[in-house]
Parts: sequence; C-alpha cells; structure tokens
Amino acid sequence: MKKMNAEIICVGTEIILGDILNTHSQFLSQELAALGINVYYQTAVGDNDKRFSEILKNALDRSDLIFLTGGLGPTTDDITKEVACKLLEIPCHYHQPTAEKIKCYFARSGREITQNNLKQAMIPENAYILENNWGTAPGLILQKQQKTLVLLPGPPRELRPMFEYGVKPYFQSQLAQPIVSKNVRVFGIGESLLETKIEDLVRCVNPTVALYAKDGEVLIRVTAKAENSQKAEKIIDQMINKLSERLDTHIYGIDVDSLQQVVVRTLTEQNKTIATAESCTGGLLASKITQVPGSSNVFGMGLITYANQAKQQQLGVLETTLDTVGAVSEQTAIEMAQGLYQKSQADFCVSITGIAGPTGGSEEKPVGTVYIAVAHQQKIWCKQFHFARNQNERDYIRDLSCLNALNMVRLTLQCQDTFEKNYQ
Repeated sequence: MKKMNAEIICVGTEIILGDILNTHSQFLSQELAALGINVYYQTAVGDNDKRFSEILKNALDRSDLIFLTGGLGPTTDDITKEVACKLLEIPCHYHQPTAEKIKCYFARSGREITQNNLKQAMIPENAYILENNWGTAPGLILQKQQKTLVLLPGPPRELRPMFEYGVKPYFQSQLAQPIVSKNVRVFGIGESLLETKIEDLVRCVNPTVALYAKDGEVLIRVTAKAENSQKAEKIIDQMINKLSERLDTHIYGIDVDSLQQVVVRTLTEQNKTIATAESCTGGLLASKITQVPGSSNVFGMGLITYANQAKQQQLGVLETTLDTVGAVSEQTAIEMAQGLYQKSQADFCVSITGIAGPTGGSEEKPVGTVYIAVAHQQKIWCKQFHFARNQNERDYIRDLSCLNALNMVRLTLQCQDTFEKNYQ
C-alpha cells in the first residue's frame, strides 16, 4: 500500500449542535497513526446533503483515503452512503445476505423490523462489506479512481470494534511492511517530566515513540515496521526495555486498558482480595473495580460512608478523631481503612476521604485535598494528595483519587520494596 493522505469526516447534526461528544476523530487518528497513515484533515458536518456534498468533494480533491462516520442508519437524515455513491457514481443494489443479517438482529432483540431498516441492505457495487456484529448498519469500503472511502456507523460501540476487527486487518493486509504497535501505560508522572526523561527516544524513527496524555496518566505508543511482524515486535520490545529502565515503576502495563484491569488481574493471580470505603468519591472506586470482568473473585465489599455518622457507625471512626482533626485527615483515613478490615478481612482495605468541591474547602484544607489509606498485612500506608488545578473540578478530583488509590494497591502488589518503604 502506498503512503496515503487521510481525512476524517464525521457526519451528524447532533455533533454540530454539541449534543454528543465527537470522539471518533481522536480514536481514528490514533489508530491510523499506528498503521503509518497520516491524517491531515478532520471535519464535522450536519445531516445536510448539500453541505456534506461540498465537504466530500473537497476531501476527494485533496485526500487519498477518507473516513466517513455516521449517517448509515435507516432514517431519511442518514445520507452518508447515498451522497458518497452519488459523487463517485457508484450504483447500489439490494444485498440479500445483509438483509438477512438485519432481520436476524431484530429477531434476536425481540423487535419488529420496519421497511426502512432494509435501506441498510442497499450495498454499493463492488464494495467491501465490513460486518456489523454490534448493530444493523454494515460498514463499507469503496474504491474508485485511486480514492478509498471507508464508511463507518456512528455509535462508538459499533464503530470501534468494526475498526478493530474489520478495517485494521483490511489495511494491514495491504502493507508492504507490517506495522506493529504496543501501548505502554504510565501513571504518576506528568507528560512534561516524562518527555524530558525519554526525549531522545521520542526522536527515534523506527520505532516511533508517541505520547498521549490523559488525566493522571500517559499512554506511550511504540510503533515499528519491519519485514515481518516478529521482527517488528522485537524492535518494539527493545524500545520498551529502554523505557522501563528510565520510567521503572511508573509503567503499570503493556497493552492493557486501565489501572483497575491491572489491579484486578494481579489480585486474581496472587489470590488476594480488596475492599473499599469511600467518602468524597461516593462509590466511584468500587465502580471502577467492578467494571472489570472477573472482579467478583477479588472484590467483596464496598462501603460509601459519606456522612460522619456513617463513618462512625459503619467503620468505627472515633468521634474524637472527627471532632479534633476532621473527616478529611490522615487519622480519619487510617481509621476508615482499619474499620473496613474488621468488617471485610480483605487483603487490601482502601479508604478515601477528601474535599471534591467546589465548596467545602478552607485555607488549611483547600478543595482537592484528599487522603488515601491502604490497610495491608496489619499495617497502613496513608498518603495526602492535592488534586485541584482550577475551580469546579469535582469530577477530576474524584477520578484522580480513585486512580491513585488503585495505583497504591498496584505498587504494593508489583513492587517488592513498596511495603517496607511505605507501610507503618
């Protein structure tokens, strides 16, 4: 496959109005970069055939590969396929196998199919069909006059797996040299400091090292190309070894989805259990843990002790502690974790108490002040954090509290000297 200049057009009035967050451009750009495909333009357009036609015409003039998301549904405002086929002068034909798949989808869900749903079975001539096992609209790859259009459904729950299992293999099969990527997950170090530590590695050409910052963590994508996949993986692994030497315990996993996935997997491997007691996070930590399949093997109890009375009644926090140092304090976090251990007998008992804001802070304890304690082997590790950057960052503070709690457990599980250095 020759080097392609790609473009992404996201179709849908709901995107233009801001009713939904457009995550497709970010996802597709990152995935295409991993395939060695450069994205030079990104556009969003409403469900208007005239405006969409103009944008698609411009895209066909300047780009070799165009990704179109959304507008493949059964209603009259779903115009993506129709406009694309009109511009490319490609006829559509009723495709019986696709129609049968749509009928089966409705039958499985116990819903009655309507005639307009079969509009999705009209397939452009010579199109490569991307099977949709997560909805009704098939994806499509159209090619004409050295231009390639990839049409993908709008819902992320359909688009993302369709890309992973359909689009990616399609383009990988056309590469002269296989391109392989691995994702290195890093926590507890900011993007700027991280880049200074690996600045020379980021300048490498093969493999490439790209940073993608998120709240509290950074994803490092290492991508290599070689004669075959095995050689490409060897190049990547050599780079990951260099990253590991410099970043050490900040790396929490390779090709994993989240901190909670790593914690649950490691707890399972070590046959250990976890329990949570939350105040300012209101059950968010327990929710993150139970998002992971198989978490029921390691997670047995989660308490939300938002009020002081609940901390006393459920966890045995002393009234004198609350009266003297307050609910947001090291001592309260410690007593919460100790009380949780008495109730659950879990190997790791994690407590969180803090001020998520936007109100409730003081000069001594500003919004974003959080204490996290982990009780393990009859000892306690308690840390104070300050998460607020600006005002009204309640969700950010709550999320960072949970991630740091998970990371404390992860470090205890994965790093032998963590227990000796931190637990009292």
